[in-house]
Amino acid sequence: MLSNIGIPGLIIILVITLIIFGPKKLPEIGSAFGKTLSEFKRTANNIMSDEEVGEKTTKNENHPNG
Repeated sequence: MLSNIGIPGLIIILVITLIIFGPKKLPEIGSAFGKTLSEFKRTANNIMSDEEVGEKTTKNENHPNG
């Protein structure tokens, strides 16, 4: 869904955001969004690495000889 927005759609979203929040709040909102996105990515990567470790442990338990 988001891949179909394109440049004109992003400009419209930016203009609407400027109208709603104003130029003074926009940097705060961008910073909060960036921190949230960073935390989400970190958590997703941790979950993925935990699953990989769990799969390797399960395979080793099922095949004790190697």
